Amino acid sequence: MSLLDTFQKKEKEEGQLPTTDFDDEKIPGLVDEIFAAAISIRASDVHFKPVDEKLKVYFRVDGALQTFQEFEKIYHHPIIARIKIISGLKIDERRLPQDGKSSFATEGKEVDLRVSVLPTSFGEKAVIRILEKNPEMINLRDLGMLPNILLRIEKHLKATYGMIMAVGPTGSGKSTSLFSMISTFDATKVNISTLEDPIEYKIPNVTQTQINTDIGFDFSDGLRTLVRQDPDIIMVGEIRDKKTASLAIESALTGHLVFSTLHTNTAVGSIQRLLNMEIDRFLISTAIKLIISQRLVRKVCSYCREPYAVPSKYHELLQRETGMDPAKAFFYRAKGCERCHNIGYHGRIGLFEVLEMSPVIEEMIVKGVTNQEIEAQAAKEGMILLKKDALYKAATGDITIEEAIKVMT
Repeated sequence: MSLLDTFQKKEKEEGQLPTTDFDDEKIPGLVDEIFAAAISIRASDVHFKPVDEKLKVYFRVDGALQTFQEFEKIYHHPIIARIKIISGLKIDERRLPQDGKSSFATEGKEVDLRVSVLPTSFGEKAVIRILEKNPEMINLRDLGMLPNILLRIEKHLKATYGMIMAVGPTGSGKSTSLFSMISTFDATKVNISTLEDPIEYKIPNVTQTQINTDIGFDFSDGLRTLVRQDPDIIMVGEIRDKKTASLAIESALTGHLVFSTLHTNTAVGSIQRLLNMEIDRFLISTAIKLIISQRLVRKVCSYCREPYAVPSKYHELLQRETGMDPAKAFFYRAKGCERCHNIGYHGRIGLFEVLEMSPVIEEMIVKGVTNQEIEAQAAKEGMILLKKDALYKAATGDITIEEAIKVMT
C-alpha cells in the first residue's frame, strides 16, 4: 500500500479526504489540506511537479520521496498561484525562478515554509521546505552514536580551544549534531555565539546571528566581529571560502572552542578540502581536534520490524568489516504498519565516523601523506568508518541492510 493509499484510507475513515473535483474557490483549502497532510506525517519537503498532463505531489519523508497525490493539469496554475500568493511572490512571473517564505498552522502546530518556484518544460514546479518554528533539540546521546564515538566527542567538548567540525553532504544532520554539542554547555556561564544561515534552533542564552548575504553580511564578516565580543565558544554555520576558514582556524588557535560544518564526503577528505582553500597544513593539524563525518538514514519501523538470517551474499562483508559471525547475526526488515504509514521506516538515525587528531596523524598531515594513509592510521587508532557503523546498525536492527548499502556505495 502506497503513502497515498494509506493516507486516503485514514482520511476517508475520518471524513476528511481532500477533494479532486475542480473548483477554483476550493484551491486555497486544497493547498492547506496538502500542507496539513505533510505535517501530519513529518514530511520535510513538499514537491508540486508538473508532468505531461498531470500535476504530481510528492512528500519527502525521512529523506525519501513518496508519491502523495496526482491532479489533472487544470489544477496546475491555480495551485502554483496560491502558493505564490501565500509566500509573497509575483503571480504573473512564470519565466524566472522565485524564492519566498510563509508560515502555516495546523492543530496547534506552526511551521515556516521556504518556497522555491522553478520554470520547467511542463510549467512551474514548486518545492516547499517545512521547518518547525521551535524544533526540539536532540540530546547528544540520542543521535545514534556508538559508545566509543560518543566518548571521544565528550572528551573534546571539555577543551577550551580548538576546532570541532561536522562534515557531510547537504541534509546529513551536521547542524543538528553541532547544536546537540553546544546544548551540553551552560550558556549562563560561558559566552556562546553563533553565525547561521538560517537560524534553525533557538537556544536559551546563546547569542545567535543570522547571516544576510543580500546586504553583504557573510560568515567571514560575522566571524571578524564575533571575536571582538569576548566569546568562549563560536559556532560558524558553514565554512564556504578561504576567508572564513582562515578566521575560524585563527579563532581556534587563540583560545576559542570553534564549531563549524563543511561539505565533504569523508572525515579525512575534509583535510584536502581545507588544503584546496589554501589553508596551511601546519595550521590544520594544530587547530582541528575532531572531524565528524555523518549521514542520515531511515530507521526500520520498530513496531513492525522482523529479524531474518543474514543472506549469504553479505556474509563476507559482515565478517570482514565488523568481525561478527554471520551465522549468528540477523538483519531486520519491516512489513509496514499504521505507525509507519505502511512504508516500513519511521524516523532517521545518524551514521558517524570520527577522525581524532593524534600526534601521529598531525605529523602525517604536515608531511603531506595521502588521504588513504591517514585513514588507515586513524582506523588503527580506533576510528570506525561510516560503512562499519552502517553494518553495525543493520545487525542491531536500527536500519535495513539496503539503507546500509546506500551509504557504502
